[in-house]
Amino acid sequence: MDSLSVPVKNIYLPELVQIQEIIEETRDIKTFRVQRPHDFEYRPGQFAEVFVPGKGEAPFSITSSPTQEAFLEFSIKRVGTVTEALHRLNPGETVGVRGPYGNGFPIDSLRKQNLLFIGGGIGLAPLRSLINYVLSAPYRGNFGDIFILYGARTPQDLVFRWELEEWKKREDLSLLVTVDRGDDSWRGRVGLVPEVLKELSIDAKDFKAIVCGPPIMIKFTIKTLLEMGFQPGCIITTLEMRMKCGLGKCGRCNIGPYYVCKDGPVFSYEELQKMPEEY
Repeated sequence: MDSLSVPVKNIYLPELVQIQEIIEETRDIKTFRVQRPHDFEYRPGQFAEVFVPGKGEAPFSITSSPTQEAFLEFSIKRVGTVTEALHRLNPGETVGVRGPYGNGFPIDSLRKQNLLFIGGGIGLAPLRSLINYVLSAPYRGNFGDIFILYGARTPQDLVFRWELEEWKKREDLSLLVTVDRGDDSWRGRVGLVPEVLKELSIDAKDFKAIVCGPPIMIKFTIKTLLEMGFQPGCIITTLEMRMKCGLGKCGRCNIGPYYVCKDGPVFSYEELQKMPEEY
C-alpha cells in the first residue's frame, strides 16, 4: 500500500466496547453506559447502531450528552430479539457500536432561544442528550429559559428518576412531571401531556418546542402547540420509527422521498407537513 494512503473506515463494521454500567429505569427499560468509541463525535439527537454478537444490531438514540466525553449511554426498551439480548447482558461484557447517524437537533438555531422540552415515556431519552448539553456549564449561557414537561403512563414508567430529582433542584430551569394514572404513593400531577401542556403559562412567540414520545402523544402535543400559537417551524420532533440499517440502504425508514435515518430523525413540524399522507 502507498505510504501516503489512509485506510478507509468500514462503515458497516462496529467498534467493540465494554459495558461500564447498567441502570434499571423501569421493568422493561435499562440504560447502558458504554465506553465511547475512538473518534466518536456526535450531536444531540443523533443515533447509533448497537450490535450484540450472535444476535444482531438495532438503532438507538444516544441519550448521553456529547459533553460527557468518557462514555455513551443508550436507554433501551425490551421489545424484540436484539433488545432482549441486550437486557440479558451484564457490566463488563462487550457490545458493538457504529455511527453516529442522522442529522441531530439544530443547535445553532436554538441558541439565545427559550426552550420548551416535552417528553413522553422513553421519548425523554433523545431529549435528554440535548437537555444535558444545554444545561452543561460551557453552554448554559448560550440558551434562554428552559421548561421541561415530562409524562409517563404511571409513576413506575418514569425514566431517569434520579436525574429528574437533580433537574428539580436547579434554579435555571422549570420542571413539571405528570402521569396518566397515579397510585397511592404518587403526589405529583396527574394528566395527559397534551392536556397539561394547555395549562402552562407559555407564550408561544417566546419559545421553541422540542417534542419526543409515542406517535400518538406527538400527534396531539403538536396539535396543542399549534393551538397555543406555535409556528410549525418552531416545533421540532424526532421520529424514532422503522429504522434499521442507519445508512439509508434498507429502505425501512422510507417516507416518500425521505429516509428517516439520513434526513432525520430530527424534523421540524414544518418539514413534516411536506411529507406524504402515508406519514
